[in-house]
Amino acid sequence: MEGLAVVLAVLFIFFGLWLLFGFYTVSQQTAAVIERFGRFLRVSKPGLRWRILGIDRIAGRLSLRIQQLDVRVETKTKDNVFVFVIVSVQYYVIEAKAVDAFYRLQQPELQIRSYVYDVVRARVPGIKLDAVFETKDDIAHAVRKELAQIMDDFGYGIVKALVTDIDPDANVKASMNQINAAQRLRVAAVEEAEAEKIRVVKAAEAEAESKALQGKGIADQRLAIVNGLQESVTDFKDNVPGTSAHDVMNLVLMTQYFDTLKDIGLSSKTNTILIPHSPGGMNQLSEQLREAMITANAVDKTVPGPARRVRRTPPPSQA
Repeated sequence: MEGLAVVLAVLFIFFGLWLLFGFYTVSQQTAAVIERFGRFLRVSKPGLRWRILGIDRIAGRLSLRIQQLDVRVETKTKDNVFVFVIVSVQYYVIEAKAVDAFYRLQQPELQIRSYVYDVVRARVPGIKLDAVFETKDDIAHAVRKELAQIMDDFGYGIVKALVTDIDPDANVKASMNQINAAQRLRVAAVEEAEAEKIRVVKAAEAEAESKALQGKGIADQRLAIVNGLQESVTDFKDNVPGTSAHDVMNLVLMTQYFDTLKDIGLSSKTNTILIPHSPGGMNQLSEQLREAMITANAVDKTVPGPARRVRRTPPPSQA
């Protein structure tokens, strides 16, 4: 009896250990593939699970998380420039097709790389280098579309495909930078020329307006001088008996002469020379003006009235 009890106790302990070691856990976002005698049995979901120890075994575990694979593809563009196109593929195991994902593909990353190579090398050689940068979204869309159709049969889903970088040869990069720099310099030169043109035009307009105002001011000044002289001559003749217009004109000329000398002396940097600069010279100038006026009056009296109103026109030029 005692021997039987020992045997039963040993069997009970063995059964307990066998039962205990049959438990296993599956982590969240993970699928465990269970086989029985080498044949697929089931896919265990996350949580505490049990299998028949010695009969069933965990063949493998699949992560259901989204994974990323970066593929670097070397290819040639239409204008014979070799570039490296880096494509990032985000993929995941479809939970309902975990069996296909586990058994049908031994190396899914290698399979994805092969299809990425095929799509990129089929599209990029038909595009020029500059257009590759502009159409990278189209390339990424083509990669995703191709992979989604094929990898779905193997139990994998494609979230997104991104062309993260386009890396030409170093010499090509330097040439592109020089071209861009030259274009920017050309634009800057055009803008600078336009700005200079605007400055010149505005300066010319301002100068023209200034000269117009200056001319108007000079005309008004001369008109005021003439009116003032006329009033001065009239007042002087009325207030000083026995004076003639000749005497008044001499006095006015002498006054303007001394005012001019005063204005010249006020400036230390003047380069104006008044010739003649003596009172005697002023007397000669007044005599010349008076004689010119007397001669003009005499000629005007000898010419008949209708003839004086005829406008003198220069004779026609001979060819």
